[in-house]
Amino acid sequence: MCLILFAHQVNRDYPLIVAANRDEFHQRPTRASQFWPEQPDILAGRDLQAGGTWMGVNRSGRFAAVTNYRDPDATRPAPKSRGDLVIDYLQKESSTQQYLEAVSLAAEDYAGFNLLLAEGDQLWCISNSGPSAARGPKQLPPGIYGLSNASLDTPWPKVLRGKQALADALEDPIEHRALEAVVANRQLASKEQLDLQGMNSEMEELLSAQFIVSESYGTRATTTFWKTAGGKCHWAEKNFDAQGGAIGTVEEAFQSSIRPGCE
Repeated sequence: MCLILFAHQVNRDYPLIVAANRDEFHQRPTRASQFWPEQPDILAGRDLQAGGTWMGVNRSGRFAAVTNYRDPDATRPAPKSRGDLVIDYLQKESSTQQYLEAVSLAAEDYAGFNLLLAEGDQLWCISNSGPSAARGPKQLPPGIYGLSNASLDTPWPKVLRGKQALADALEDPIEHRALEAVVANRQLASKEQLDLQGMNSEMEELLSAQFIVSESYGTRATTTFWKTAGGKCHWAEKNFDAQGGAIGTVEEAFQSSIRPGCE
């Protein structure tokens, strides 16, 4: 997952709203999101190479998502897959705070990551890379946020563009098509915008688009999700081929067993 835009406690009727893209190599085997047969309380896609996932929700209403932390100078192999962080949280019964403590202790077992965890009316972010790593888990106050492959709210062009697009989308009724549009922009950032962030390689230019299209690597899926104040979860995932064409959509809606504010 390379771009996650989310509104937390901004709208009283929709305490969490998410629009996100998963960017990955097209050859990496993936299963589209579904309730997992072996763990029927979990709704998520699946990385068939490492076994984990990039984003998911469970029937109690817990939500989790992970992004890689991009650091070309720190590409060491790691003993554990970052995708396991999402699945472990969704299947455990420990509190979010207890899980964050466990992640903090084992953070060095994973390559660079940013992890979002939501339960009830709380939303947390933890990273093992960059300046955020030294501060430990952070409970987020209400607001509109953007997370890509750097620290939370790093002002990359696609993050700034996306936060504004999400703010605009909140002015209208919440629905999947409008949230998909929040992360659908295929325009590359300008050279001036990239230079401001010290991003001036050909690869960084390619990755500057919200929706990435290339033969070997690109946006594989767009996921939109929201939870209502009554605890109903709405989920949609649209999958794409290497040309950026849609190849399938999954949509689910269910009543969670824990409502916001009732942990």
